[in-house]
Amino acid sequence: MDSRRLLRTSATALAAAGLILSGCSGGSDAAASRTTQAGVASPAASPQALKKFYGQKPKWRDCGVAGFQCATLRAPLDYAKPDGEEIELAVSRVRATGPGKRLGSLLVNPGGPGGSAVGYLQGYAGVGYPAPVRARYDMVAVDPRGVARSEPVECLTGPQMDAFTQVDQTPDDTAEVNALSAAFKEFSAGCAKKSGTILPHVSTVETARDMDILREVLGDEKLHYVGASYGTFLGATYAELFPSRVGRLVLDGAMDPSLPAVDLNRDQTGGFETSFAAFAADCVRKPDCPLGTESVEAAGQALKKFFRDVDAEPVPTGESRPLGESLATTGVIAAMYDEGAWPQLREALTRAIGGEGSGLLALADSYYEREADGTYANLMFANAAVNCLDLPAAYAGPADVVKAVPSFEKASPIFGRGLAWAALNCTSWPTPATGAPHRITAEGAAPILVVGTTRDPATPYKWAQSLAEQLSSGTLLTYEGDGHTAYGRGSDCIDTAINTYLLEGTPPTEGKRCS
Repeated sequence: MDSRRLLRTSATALAAAGLILSGCSGGSDAAASRTTQAGVASPAASPQALKKFYGQKPKWRDCGVAGFQCATLRAPLDYAKPDGEEIELAVSRVRATGPGKRLGSLLVNPGGPGGSAVGYLQGYAGVGYPAPVRARYDMVAVDPRGVARSEPVECLTGPQMDAFTQVDQTPDDTAEVNALSAAFKEFSAGCAKKSGTILPHVSTVETARDMDILREVLGDEKLHYVGASYGTFLGATYAELFPSRVGRLVLDGAMDPSLPAVDLNRDQTGGFETSFAAFAADCVRKPDCPLGTESVEAAGQALKKFFRDVDAEPVPTGESRPLGESLATTGVIAAMYDEGAWPQLREALTRAIGGEGSGLLALADSYYEREADGTYANLMFANAAVNCLDLPAAYAGPADVVKAVPSFEKASPIFGRGLAWAALNCTSWPTPATGAPHRITAEGAAPILVVGTTRDPATPYKWAQSLAEQLSSGTLLTYEGDGHTAYGRGSDCIDTAINTYLLEGTPPTEGKRCS
């Protein structure tokens, strides 16, 4: 898997799994001076109390990555207590290359939640975004609070995480239900023990406020931003909080902020089914398809049989971790994010069905951001921390999962049962949720471009339709195709429309579709 695809797969994989005059040093738009619909109280502090954060001057230094500079941004741990403890956030940029007049800074976020924006910038966006865009904007990223280089949430050791990823997520009896529940509780307890201070303060609302500090520190009156997957929720939240400071916002692979956690998870489950059907339709046309050449339906049955087989008897991988059903399922899901990974998945399934599981294990490891030495990035820890803070838990306990399984299996006969149980992860979370599902309208914001892909596995197309309808200034751009997100994935039509919006401020006509 090439580095760009690995970044896309790991950093944007977990969208659901899972809101005064521009440029003043205040930090409080009219919408941010009261309790937001997301349920997180806006800071009681006056703009004056936040002035030290808005007025800071970054000390840019060499990153050790050619062409990029790095700096540290200070922010309050708790916006309600700006004179209290502070946190440090990692920022990186690459300056506009020219020619043409500089338009300002373009902030990028790859999603997750938990994906490193700095890693995404340095590994892809800062060198791989269209040249005309990089010519006119300083490309900038900040790792969100709790993520990667910014006060990272930590929960489990590498060996503990290895064990966690192998726990059976399609329990067949009470003992297996208890084992899965215990695994989630151990995960949550580890987060509380290792990251108790930051854990209550990694909400999307707080991260959006951090972005506004960065906007001011960079000297921009308006925030220009490209967010993918969960990054669309972050961008929409910023627009809700600071509508008058919205510049050019691209929300690609959109989430729907109005949905509760169980609906988000169920919809995403259906998205994976749709994506698998597209993969299977491609696979069965090939004589070497490991799932047969009869039909999409027969391929689905063959995959379900394979999952049952490795649940009963995991296959070796050449490592101490055999390939059981949980890791096998994760490996398949990882390849659903990018149709460019389908050949790799066919090969991995061929080998695994033949009794050698290293290919699917490698795909699962890329999803979890596991390194060869057995260490993990904090993607999964931050993902749970943000999701469990942003929305109330999907279930009160295992009994609720049992009731929900039929609806998940209807959404996806292949992945439904496992993803229904996976949504149990926030039930035992140590920090109460501070957010709640709600519509985001961002009244008064400049035009916002929402992008949806018709067969997106992780952020179903109907979410983009819903967000574009909610936003008072939203415009929907549709990509008729496969994979997660659309920008920079090979469609000249999509790229031209987004580039025009970023460079000229003109969104495409409503209803524009590309393929």
